[in-house]
Amino acid sequence: MAAALSPAASLQLRPYPTLRLLSLYSRASTTLRTSHSLPPPFRSLPRRRCLCTVITGALYSGERTKRELVEKPRGELGERVGEFRRRLKIAEIKGKPDEGLGRVGQSIAVMGWVRTLRVQSSVTFMEVNDGSCLSNMQCVLGSEVEGYDQVESGSVSTGASVWVQGEVVPSQGSKQKVELKVKKIVLLGKSDPSYPIQKKRVSKEFLRTKAHLRPRTNTFGAVARVRNALAFATHKFFQENGFVWVSSPIITASDCEGAGEQFCVTTLIPSSGETTDTPLDTIPKTNNGLIDWSQDFFGKPAFLTVSGQLNGETYATALSDIYTFGPTFRAENSNTSRHLAEFW
Repeated sequence: MAAALSPAASLQLRPYPTLRLLSLYSRASTTLRTSHSLPPPFRSLPRRRCLCTVITGALYSGERTKRELVEKPRGELGERVGEFRRRLKIAEIKGKPDEGLGRVGQSIAVMGWVRTLRVQSSVTFMEVNDGSCLSNMQCVLGSEVEGYDQVESGSVSTGASVWVQGEVVPSQGSKQKVELKVKKIVLLGKSDPSYPIQKKRVSKEFLRTKAHLRPRTNTFGAVARVRNALAFATHKFFQENGFVWVSSPIITASDCEGAGEQFCVTTLIPSSGETTDTPLDTIPKTNNGLIDWSQDFFGKPAFLTVSGQLNGETYATALSDIYTFGPTFRAENSNTSRHLAEFW
């Protein structure tokens, strides 16, 4: 790439606007149209090479263009995007030893999802969480807040995504040391009235039916953070001691330990929407009535791995100090804490 672009840099080309550059191409031809005033060296070049060359020349000689782009005022849309990007994560505010007291008096903006909303006669308390930590940011809103009409109309409810701006003040409550006195609130996304994750506790059996929302609960959020810390510590220990991580295959044709049942991976069984026949009748068979694995995706039986040990042994004979860390699967139908279908 450097060798291909260096000749263009020495020619000091003047920049061509993007729209004009695109208009130089003919749909039926692979060369540039010659009706435009391109420099002679580029009139007969192939399309791809000329595109790279002209763009490179524009970048190299575009000091005036660069200055114009910097000095050009941003439009209304750009200003709004920049405004929403100016925010702090709640973990940056409440995750320090002083729990946010060092930011008292600062004007900040946070974004997140509404966890709870309590509308009272003179004030509204709203807790917002952005996923950066388990702790919520309590926001205090009065009727004078810009955008408060969205709260009064019921558009802001539990589960809605909001952007709030205000001043950090000492909290009057005992559950947190600081809170946000809101000056402006913007509703980014409404929440359906049937939003199931409310303040009251829900069972894990119920959360199984709401897989797309359960990560917002404290339980699943805490499990994800603990698992992240354990995985990071595992990699950190082995990496600091000179080990090489080997990513063992998840789909394999071998049974590493031979002690547990394996999950079979096959494309021979069609889905119910692809055929009206029963899956048993559509599985290809050999002349003696056995499954014809030669017609399967891999041409032979394949399974989810039960262990990365066998693959690790082969790499240990080449790289010496190695370790494996990845998912393994056991098809043991036992509903106990000691027999998991998937584990690492």
